[in-house]
Amino acid sequence: MITVTKDTFPLAEVFTISRGSRTEANVLTVRVTRDGVTGWGECVPYARYGETLDSVTAQIENLPPDIDRIALQDALPAGAARNAVDCALWDHMAKTSGERAWQLAGLQKPHPEITAYTLSLDTPENMEAAARKHAYRPLLKIKLGTPDDMARLEAVRRGAPATPIIIDANEGWTAEVYSELAPHLVDLGVKLVEQPLPASDDDMLAEIERPLPVCADEAAHDRKTLSALEGKYDVVNIKLDKTGGLTEALELRRAATEQGFGIMIGCMVGSSLAMAPAVLVAQGAAFTDLDGPLLLAEDRPEPLIFDADGVHPPEASLWG
Repeated sequence: MITVTKDTFPLAEVFTISRGSRTEANVLTVRVTRDGVTGWGECVPYARYGETLDSVTAQIENLPPDIDRIALQDALPAGAARNAVDCALWDHMAKTSGERAWQLAGLQKPHPEITAYTLSLDTPENMEAAARKHAYRPLLKIKLGTPDDMARLEAVRRGAPATPIIIDANEGWTAEVYSELAPHLVDLGVKLVEQPLPASDDDMLAEIERPLPVCADEAAHDRKTLSALEGKYDVVNIKLDKTGGLTEALELRRAATEQGFGIMIGCMVGSSLAMAPAVLVAQGAAFTDLDGPLLLAEDRPEPLIFDADGVHPPEASLWG
Protein backbone atom coordinates (compact mmCIF):
# COMPACT_ATOMS: atom_id res chain seq x y z
CA MET A 1 0.00 0.00 0.00
CA ILE A 2 1.24 3.49 -0.88
CA THR A 3 -0.25 6.51 0.89
CA VAL A 4 0.38 10.23 0.48
CA THR A 5 -0.22 13.01 3.01
CA LYS A 6 0.30 16.75 2.72
CA ASP A 7 2.33 18.24 5.57
CA THR A 8 3.18 21.84 6.37
CA PHE A 9 6.23 23.01 8.30
CA PRO A 10 6.32 26.70 9.33
CA LEU A 11 9.59 28.47 8.61
CA ALA A 12 11.55 30.23 11.33
CA GLU A 13 11.70 33.35 9.12
CA VAL A 14 10.34 34.45 5.75
CA PHE A 15 12.47 32.86 3.02
CA THR A 16 12.91 34.85 -0.19
CA ILE A 17 14.56 34.12 -3.53
CA SER A 18 14.34 36.06 -6.80
CA ARG A 19 11.16 34.14 -7.73
CA GLY A 20 9.21 34.93 -4.55
CA SER A 21 8.82 34.46 -0.79
CA ARG A 22 7.39 31.78 1.49
CA THR A 23 6.56 31.41 5.17
CA GLU A 24 6.11 27.64 5.25
CA ALA A 25 7.33 24.47 3.58
CA ASN A 26 4.57 22.41 1.97
CA VAL A 27 5.71 18.83 1.46
CA LEU A 28 4.28 15.43 0.60
CA THR A 29 5.00 12.47 2.85
CA VAL A 30 4.80 9.06 1.19
CA ARG A 31 4.47 5.82 3.15
CA VAL A 32 4.94 2.38 1.66
CA THR A 33 3.49 -0.37 3.88
CA ARG A 34 4.06 -4.04 3.11
CA ASP A 35 3.97 -7.05 5.42
CA GLY A 36 3.42 -4.79 8.41
CA VAL A 37 6.51 -2.67 7.75
CA THR A 38 6.30 0.99 6.69
CA GLY A 39 9.01 2.94 4.90
CA TRP A 40 8.65 6.63 4.26
CA GLY A 41 10.02 9.46 2.17
CA GLU A 42 9.39 13.13 1.49
CA CYS A 43 9.27 15.37 -1.55
CA VAL A 44 8.77 19.05 -2.26
CA PRO A 45 6.77 19.67 -5.46
CA TYR A 46 8.30 22.67 -7.21
CA ALA A 47 6.33 25.08 -9.42
CA ARG A 48 9.50 25.89 -11.40
CA TYR A 49 9.19 22.40 -12.91
CA GLY A 50 5.42 22.49 -13.33
CA GLU A 51 4.72 20.50 -10.16
CA THR A 52 1.98 21.09 -7.60
CA LEU A 53 0.99 19.20 -4.47
CA ASP A 54 -2.06 17.85 -6.30
CA SER A 55 -0.30 16.85 -9.51
CA VAL A 56 2.47 15.03 -7.66
CA THR A 57 -0.07 13.32 -5.40
CA ALA A 58 -1.94 12.08 -8.49
CA GLN A 59 1.27 10.68 -9.98
CA ILE A 60 1.94 8.70 -6.82
CA GLU A 61 -1.61 7.47 -6.35
CA ASN A 62 -1.67 6.11 -9.91
CA LEU A 63 1.26 3.79 -9.24
CA PRO A 64 0.70 0.04 -8.78
CA PRO A 65 0.68 -0.58 -5.00
CA ASP A 66 3.29 -3.31 -5.28
CA ILE A 67 5.75 -1.41 -7.49
CA ASP A 68 9.41 -2.00 -6.74
CA ARG A 69 12.32 0.41 -6.87
CA ILE A 70 13.59 -0.78 -10.26
CA ALA A 71 10.22 -0.59 -12.01
CA LEU A 72 9.64 2.82 -10.46
CA GLN A 73 12.50 4.34 -12.48
CA ASP A 74 10.53 3.82 -15.70
CA ALA A 75 7.06 4.31 -14.23
CA LEU A 76 7.65 7.96 -13.29
CA PRO A 77 9.88 10.69 -14.72
CA ALA A 78 12.60 12.38 -12.71
CA GLY A 79 10.91 14.68 -10.22
CA ALA A 80 9.32 15.02 -6.82
CA ALA A 81 6.84 12.13 -7.10
CA ARG A 82 9.45 9.53 -7.93
CA ASN A 83 11.74 10.93 -5.26
CA ALA A 84 9.35 10.39 -2.37
CA VAL A 85 8.38 6.88 -3.46
CA ASP A 86 11.97 5.87 -4.22
CA CYS A 87 13.18 7.03 -0.81
CA ALA A 88 10.26 5.31 0.91
CA LEU A 89 11.17 2.06 -0.85
CA TRP A 90 14.82 2.40 0.25
CA ASP A 91 13.63 2.95 3.83
CA HIS A 92 11.30 -0.04 3.63
CA MET A 93 14.10 -2.21 2.23
CA ALA A 94 16.41 -1.15 5.07
CA LYS A 95 13.81 -1.92 7.72
CA THR A 96 12.96 -5.34 6.32
CA SER A 97 16.57 -6.39 5.67
CA GLY A 98 18.03 -5.19 8.96
CA GLU A 99 20.76 -3.31 7.09
CA ARG A 100 21.20 0.43 6.72
CA ALA A 101 20.42 2.07 3.40
CA TRP A 102 24.07 2.99 2.87
CA GLN A 103 25.00 -0.67 3.17
CA LEU A 104 22.31 -1.71 0.71
CA ALA A 105 23.62 0.92 -1.73
CA GLY A 106 27.17 -0.42 -1.43
CA LEU A 107 28.47 2.79 0.14
CA GLN A 108 30.99 3.41 2.88
CA LYS A 109 29.64 4.28 6.33
CA PRO A 110 28.60 7.96 6.11
CA HIS A 111 29.96 10.72 8.29
CA PRO A 112 28.96 14.35 8.95
CA GLU A 113 29.34 16.80 6.07
CA ILE A 114 29.80 20.56 6.43
CA THR A 115 26.72 22.22 4.98
CA ALA A 116 26.02 25.70 3.73
CA TYR A 117 23.54 27.92 5.54
CA THR A 118 21.36 30.00 3.24
CA LEU A 119 20.64 33.70 3.68
CA SER A 120 17.50 34.64 1.80
CA LEU A 121 17.18 37.65 -0.45
CA ASP A 122 16.59 40.91 1.43
CA THR A 123 17.80 44.50 1.63
CA PRO A 124 21.58 44.93 1.90
CA GLU A 125 21.17 46.14 5.47
CA ASN A 126 19.15 43.13 6.53
CA MET A 127 21.45 40.72 4.71
CA GLU A 128 24.47 42.25 6.44
CA ALA A 129 22.76 41.78 9.81
CA ALA A 130 21.89 38.18 8.93
CA ALA A 131 25.46 37.51 7.81
CA ARG A 132 26.82 38.91 11.05
CA LYS A 133 24.43 36.69 13.02
CA HIS A 134 25.57 33.60 11.11
CA ALA A 135 29.21 34.50 10.54
CA TYR A 136 30.24 31.58 12.79
CA ARG A 137 28.93 29.07 10.24
CA PRO A 138 31.55 27.38 8.04
CA LEU A 139 29.82 28.20 4.73
CA LEU A 140 27.18 30.76 3.77
CA LYS A 141 24.98 30.60 0.70
CA ILE A 142 23.55 33.86 -0.59
CA LYS A 143 20.40 34.12 -2.67
CA LEU A 144 20.82 36.79 -5.38
CA GLY A 145 19.53 37.34 -8.91
CA THR A 146 18.53 41.05 -8.93
CA PRO A 147 19.95 44.33 -10.31
CA ASP A 148 21.26 45.24 -6.84
CA ASP A 149 23.31 42.11 -6.21
CA MET A 150 26.72 43.72 -5.67
CA ALA A 151 25.40 45.88 -2.86
CA ARG A 152 23.90 42.81 -1.22
CA LEU A 153 27.03 40.72 -1.61
CA GLU A 154 29.27 43.48 -0.30
CA ALA A 155 26.94 43.85 2.70
CA VAL A 156 27.15 40.13 3.42
CA ARG A 157 30.93 40.24 3.22
CA ARG A 158 30.99 43.11 5.73
CA GLY A 159 28.81 41.07 8.06
CA ALA A 160 30.87 37.89 7.65
CA PRO A 161 34.36 39.01 6.55
CA ALA A 162 36.05 35.60 6.87
CA THR A 163 33.29 33.10 6.02
CA PRO A 164 33.45 31.26 2.67
CA ILE A 165 30.51 32.20 0.44
CA ILE A 166 28.67 30.54 -2.43
CA ILE A 167 25.94 32.36 -4.30
CA ASP A 168 22.79 31.27 -6.11
CA ALA A 169 21.48 33.61 -8.80
CA ASN A 170 18.41 31.43 -9.47
CA GLU A 171 18.60 32.08 -13.24
CA GLY A 172 18.37 35.83 -12.57
CA TRP A 173 21.33 37.17 -14.59
CA THR A 174 22.28 37.64 -18.22
CA ALA A 175 25.66 36.70 -19.69
CA GLU A 176 26.61 40.38 -19.62
CA VAL A 177 25.72 40.74 -15.95
CA TYR A 178 27.63 37.60 -15.04
CA SER A 179 30.73 38.72 -16.98
CA GLU A 180 30.61 42.09 -15.23
CA LEU A 181 30.12 40.65 -11.77
CA ALA A 182 32.43 37.63 -11.93
CA PRO A 183 35.76 39.44 -11.23
CA HIS A 184 34.19 41.18 -8.25
CA LEU A 185 32.84 37.86 -6.97
CA VAL A 186 36.36 36.43 -7.06
CA ASP A 187 37.72 39.50 -5.23
CA LEU A 188 35.09 39.04 -2.53
CA GLY A 189 36.09 35.42 -2.00
CA VAL A 190 33.06 33.75 -3.56
CA LYS A 191 33.78 30.05 -4.10
CA LEU A 192 30.94 29.11 -6.47
CA VAL A 193 28.02 30.60 -8.38
CA GLU A 194 24.89 28.55 -9.03
CA GLN A 195 22.84 28.88 -12.20
CA PRO A 196 23.67 32.47 -13.18
CA LEU A 197 21.73 32.27 -16.48
CA PRO A 198 18.32 30.78 -17.27
CA ALA A 199 18.58 27.04 -17.89
CA SER A 200 16.87 27.54 -21.26
CA ASP A 201 19.32 30.26 -22.33
CA ASP A 202 22.73 29.25 -20.97
CA ASP A 203 24.74 28.59 -24.13
CA MET A 204 26.80 31.73 -23.56
CA LEU A 205 28.42 30.06 -20.57
CA ALA A 206 30.45 28.07 -23.08
CA GLU A 207 31.61 31.27 -24.80
CA ILE A 208 32.56 33.54 -21.90
CA GLU A 209 35.25 33.28 -19.26
CA ARG A 210 34.28 31.57 -16.02
CA PRO A 211 36.79 32.87 -13.47
CA LEU A 212 35.07 30.98 -10.66
CA PRO A 213 33.25 27.62 -10.80
CA VAL A 214 29.73 27.74 -12.24
CA CYS A 215 27.23 25.17 -10.96
CA ALA A 216 24.27 23.80 -12.90
CA ASP A 217 21.13 23.71 -10.77
CA GLU A 218 17.93 24.25 -12.76
CA ALA A 219 19.81 22.96 -15.82
CA ALA A 220 20.71 19.64 -14.16
CA HIS A 221 18.16 16.97 -13.32
CA ASP A 222 19.24 13.40 -14.06
CA ARG A 223 21.87 11.63 -16.16
CA LYS A 224 19.99 12.47 -19.37
CA THR A 225 20.74 16.18 -18.83
CA LEU A 226 24.50 15.80 -18.33
CA SER A 227 25.51 15.97 -22.00
CA ALA A 228 23.96 19.43 -22.38
CA LEU A 229 26.06 20.76 -19.49
CA GLU A 230 29.48 19.99 -20.93
CA GLY A 231 31.58 23.08 -21.61
CA LYS A 232 29.13 25.35 -19.81
CA TYR A 233 29.30 24.23 -16.18
CA ASP A 234 31.99 23.07 -13.81
CA VAL A 235 29.82 21.64 -11.02
CA VAL A 236 26.47 19.82 -10.92
CA ASN A 237 23.96 20.42 -8.12
CA ILE A 238 22.27 17.10 -7.34
CA LYS A 239 18.88 17.42 -5.63
CA LEU A 240 16.76 14.35 -5.02
CA ASP A 241 13.58 16.19 -5.95
CA LYS A 242 15.13 16.76 -9.38
CA THR A 243 16.74 13.35 -9.87
CA GLY A 244 13.63 11.52 -8.76
CA GLY A 245 15.13 9.86 -5.72
CA LEU A 246 18.22 8.33 -4.17
CA THR A 247 18.56 5.65 -6.87
CA GLU A 248 19.11 8.12 -9.72
CA ALA A 249 21.01 10.58 -7.50
CA LEU A 250 23.70 7.98 -6.85
CA GLU A 251 23.92 7.15 -10.55
CA LEU A 252 24.02 10.83 -11.51
CA ARG A 253 26.82 11.49 -9.06
CA ARG A 254 28.81 8.58 -10.46
CA ALA A 255 28.31 9.68 -14.07
CA ALA A 256 28.99 13.36 -13.37
CA THR A 257 32.21 12.53 -11.56
CA GLU A 258 33.36 10.33 -14.43
CA GLN A 259 32.73 13.22 -16.82
CA GLY A 260 34.83 15.60 -14.73
CA PHE A 261 32.13 17.65 -13.03
CA GLY A 262 32.47 18.75 -9.44
CA ILE A 263 29.64 17.68 -7.14
CA MET A 264 27.27 19.79 -5.07
CA ILE A 265 24.40 18.25 -3.11
CA GLY A 266 21.44 20.57 -2.64
CA CYS A 267 17.86 20.55 -1.42
CA MET A 268 14.50 22.22 -1.53
CA VAL A 269 13.16 23.66 1.72
CA GLY A 270 11.97 20.54 3.50
CA SER A 271 12.29 18.56 6.70
CA SER A 272 14.98 16.20 7.98
CA LEU A 273 13.17 13.33 6.28
CA ALA A 274 13.90 14.90 2.87
CA MET A 275 17.55 15.56 3.74
CA ALA A 276 18.29 12.13 5.23
CA PRO A 277 18.89 10.18 1.99
CA ALA A 278 20.72 13.16 0.48
CA VAL A 279 23.34 12.94 3.24
CA LEU A 280 24.40 9.60 1.72
CA VAL A 281 24.93 11.25 -1.67
CA ALA A 282 26.77 14.18 -0.08
CA GLN A 283 29.69 12.12 1.20
CA GLY A 284 32.89 13.80 0.02
CA ALA A 285 31.09 16.28 -2.24
CA ALA A 286 32.81 19.57 -3.01
CA PHE A 287 29.80 21.50 -1.66
CA THR A 288 26.88 20.39 0.49
CA ASP A 289 23.75 22.49 0.92
CA LEU A 290 21.33 20.49 3.07
CA ASP A 291 20.23 23.24 5.43
CA GLY A 292 16.47 22.87 4.88
CA PRO A 293 15.74 21.79 8.48
CA LEU A 294 17.73 24.75 9.83
CA LEU A 295 15.23 27.09 8.17
CA LEU A 296 12.20 25.46 9.84
CA ALA A 297 10.48 26.47 13.06
CA GLU A 298 9.45 22.81 13.52
CA ASP A 299 10.92 19.57 12.17
CA ARG A 300 10.20 15.83 12.16
CA PRO A 301 10.51 13.80 15.35
CA GLU A 302 14.08 12.54 15.83
CA PRO A 303 15.48 14.98 13.25
CA LEU A 304 18.95 15.14 11.76
CA ILE A 305 21.71 16.49 13.97
CA PHE A 306 23.47 19.68 12.87
CA ASP A 307 26.54 20.79 14.80
CA ALA A 308 30.09 22.06 14.27
CA ASP A 309 30.92 18.88 12.34
CA GLY A 310 28.08 19.50 9.89
CA VAL A 311 24.92 17.56 9.10
CA HIS A 312 25.08 14.05 10.52
CA PRO A 313 23.79 10.92 8.80
CA PRO A 314 20.27 9.93 9.86
CA GLU A 315 19.58 7.52 12.67
CA ALA A 316 17.62 4.44 11.63
CA SER A 317 14.64 5.79 13.57
CA LEU A 318 14.34 8.68 11.09
CA TRP A 319 15.18 7.00 7.78
CA GLY A 320 17.23 4.25 6.19
